[in-house]
Amino acid sequence: MNAVIYARYSSDSQREESIEGQFRECMAFADKNGITVLRNYIDRAYSAKTDHRPEFQNMIKDSNKKLFDMIIVWKLDRFARNRYDSARYKALLKKNGVKVVSATEVISEGAEGIILESVLEGYAEYYSADLSEKVIRGRTDNALKCKFNGGTRPIGYVVDDEQHLQPDPLTAPFVLETFKRYDEGATMKELRDWLNDRGVKNTLGKPLNFNSIQRMLTNRRYIGEFAYRDIIVPDGFPAIVPHDLFDRVQAKLEVNKKAPARHKAEDDYLLTTKLFCGYCGAYLCGESGTSHTDIVHHYYKCVNAKKTKTCKKKTVRKNWLEDLVVTETMKLVMDDKAIEAIVSMVMDLQDRENTNLPLYEQQLNEVNASIQNMLNAIQQGILTKSTKSRLE
Repeated sequence: MNAVIYARYSSDSQREESIEGQFRECMAFADKNGITVLRNYIDRAYSAKTDHRPEFQNMIKDSNKKLFDMIIVWKLDRFARNRYDSARYKALLKKNGVKVVSATEVISEGAEGIILESVLEGYAEYYSADLSEKVIRGRTDNALKCKFNGGTRPIGYVVDDEQHLQPDPLTAPFVLETFKRYDEGATMKELRDWLNDRGVKNTLGKPLNFNSIQRMLTNRRYIGEFAYRDIIVPDGFPAIVPHDLFDRVQAKLEVNKKAPARHKAEDDYLLTTKLFCGYCGAYLCGESGTSHTDIVHHYYKCVNAKKTKTCKKKTVRKNWLEDLVVTETMKLVMDDKAIEAIVSMVMDLQDRENTNLPLYEQQLNEVNASIQNMLNAIQQGILTKSTKSRLE
């Protein structure tokens, strides 16, 4: 029989060695039973409570190709910790002639094997739910003491030895200045550029973007408010921004959210960048003008005719041209054959979607965090031969 191995670990706190251990047990099982292993699928730092796992989904897709007959897992809880997902995907695999086998749990092929497998899956789901409750209980205890529970640390704060947030003397002044500048009328774009020019980075060491500024200006932790689930502790740790300044900024954000964009065009030209001059091939861009009767007219004009006067193309009325294009487009799109072709192309694109991308992004974030930890260690004078080698 031909088989593949699926291995997984749940969190960043688990190490790569756990994957190696799973492979070792699975390969031993395959060798003992004369099974040929074709390839491995690995999901790092993904929980089995959901099916949102890139390599897991790739494996399910590949089962359609009929290349392998078996999926070997270290334990059944590597495959799923949710009885619904387990039953659903095992039924799908069964249609493709593939079965899931545990390398370390002896499950017979008879009726008693069905009961044992369901018990193991139920226990895996229970273990996951029980662990989640314990984690929430531990984090709740931390929250009552206003201790940092992990996650994204806000710009401007550091975590002290007792797991409390404290203002970072290097970046906290920039946060306060950002609030003051917005209160005085600065735009999000101006604040983003100002912070990036001064080398302020997010907690991953990357430049700030528009969303970073939006989150910063609405983050209530800057007034010292600690929040976790239903627990809210005012003044749970030192504030960076005064309450009155924070409230003024929230009021301005609400007003600006309802206001129109500062540089938004008065009219939308549907065919911009899609329309070309029949004489010279240049773009036709949207234009407007007011007649002597104060009526505003909208039209499309050749870029070369407008800027360099090298084209003889006359202007075309906007409404007439857009209506013409929309009408002809609808005739094409509403044809049954065209709809089938579009659906086929969309499905093909979906099949070719790179499901590995989230995994690569996660690995990149881990590497960046490791580099930052190394640099912090060097700055603190912790420099050994292994540290230097690892950093290189």
